[in-house]
Amino acid sequence: MANREELGMIRGARAGDAECQLALGKLYLFGGASLPQSQPTALHWLNRAALQGRDEAWRLIGRHVGFEHARQNPGMLPWYERAWDAGVTQAGLVLAQLVLLAPEAVSAPLRSKAMQALETAARAGMPDAVRLLAQQRHQARASGSPVPQPLPPVKNDDRPFNDTALAQAWEKLPRTMFLEQALPLARQLVQDAPQDAEAARLCGWQPAPDQVLLLARCARAMAEGPAGDMARQAERQRYCELAAYGGDRGAQLALGLWFARMTCDGARVSDGIAAANFKRAIRWLTQAGEQGLADAWFALSRIYIKPEFSQRSVAEAQACLERAAGMGHSAAQLECGIHAWRSRRGDEQNDVRATYWLQQAAAQGAKEAEAALQRIAPDTPDAAAWAAGMLDLREWQHSQPLLAARIELAQLFGLTRAEALLLDVVAADQGHCLVVDIRASYGRSKRRLVLVQTAQQRQALDRITRLFEQVDCSVDGPEGNYRQRLYRLKTLLPDENGNGLAVV
Repeated sequence: MANREELGMIRGARAGDAECQLALGKLYLFGGASLPQSQPTALHWLNRAALQGRDEAWRLIGRHVGFEHARQNPGMLPWYERAWDAGVTQAGLVLAQLVLLAPEAVSAPLRSKAMQALETAARAGMPDAVRLLAQQRHQARASGSPVPQPLPPVKNDDRPFNDTALAQAWEKLPRTMFLEQALPLARQLVQDAPQDAEAARLCGWQPAPDQVLLLARCARAMAEGPAGDMARQAERQRYCELAAYGGDRGAQLALGLWFARMTCDGARVSDGIAAANFKRAIRWLTQAGEQGLADAWFALSRIYIKPEFSQRSVAEAQACLERAAGMGHSAAQLECGIHAWRSRRGDEQNDVRATYWLQQAAAQGAKEAEAALQRIAPDTPDAAAWAAGMLDLREWQHSQPLLAARIELAQLFGLTRAEALLLDVVAADQGHCLVVDIRASYGRSKRRLVLVQTAQQRQALDRITRLFEQVDCSVDGPEGNYRQRLYRLKTLLPDENGNGLAVV
């Protein structure tokens, strides 16, 4: 279920807000805190944002949405053409597939551009591009048309290996057996490659996406195995750096943690470089976090609170922590909840934020979060004992709909009689909890929170909130003051013979 922030984003996107459409498309593209990763849905919202002039939207489409989704959505061709013109090689491949594999005829200039994009993608080592270019040459020979000229050899970008076989090896074989197949190919790939990410940046070296994946998987497989000698560790580090430079978020996370000499949860490690380099760690962890890795934001929050870091910032650490929590990181959610609860004296609404994050963490099995929720918002079923013996509320929904709704709230959320009669239902509903605060009208009461824990409670609260949104709930409204509400309530209470008093 989408959280409140994402629900607001969805409403804005449906209303036509381009920024909301772009943000929602990115959430579906990379996965959000509670939204699933879905390329078709991402393509829908990114397309709508691109139609409103958001350049980032068509760049994301060209870089991340493949041919299998693009061909099912008419009208995508201009975005891939524009992304290709902007230098996105992946978009060039999809452009070529959409144009060259289309059943209908296309214009000669567009076909020429598609062939140029296909040749560039093939030079970058993309297997689909190489196969499609070979098909085009074969068809040209069969039809007697001019055959596209062979591509000039590019030493480091040729693909002499079977990607499908390597993918199956990664999924099914032990890591040692995968390395037996993959390491010779990785070593051939990096034979003339730069030594590290910085050198790759300076010389403009750019591997293809499948090459990045190969390097990243080799680095991960080597990390999961025995430490090995210094030469093997250096080889693993080189693969990790080049994969991180190529954009693999897992490699970026691993490289950032390596520079920071820490694990994902912030614990120090003794191996690695002689001294932590937090600035370089922040660079790589930020890139990994921007690609949707919650672990990267959590690790950044640990770095920013380290006393030995020269740019230590508690505010920056909290911002990173909340980004990790928003992406579903359980430990970050727990820490955000505890921090908000401890700072409630500075802002009374912090207890509402605390329960939100603690509920998110408890849903992922955090026992400490469950215990904290019991302290912050304990269950009080006995408080609603007065409403347990009420007559069937369906009999009063037409004659006394507001009073019947208040009694139903008391039964569902354990409200006292005064709380049920005086609660401002619309203001109390915070989505994940009810803020029960009647101190302004009932001095003996205390402010407290009641959690919304079940779908039945949520549905009933939505229905009752809609009812109260249509009326004035003040003492001048149709319900009157507390004494008038209490009198109406007593007409529903059974007398000594079990009969209800007549409604006045």
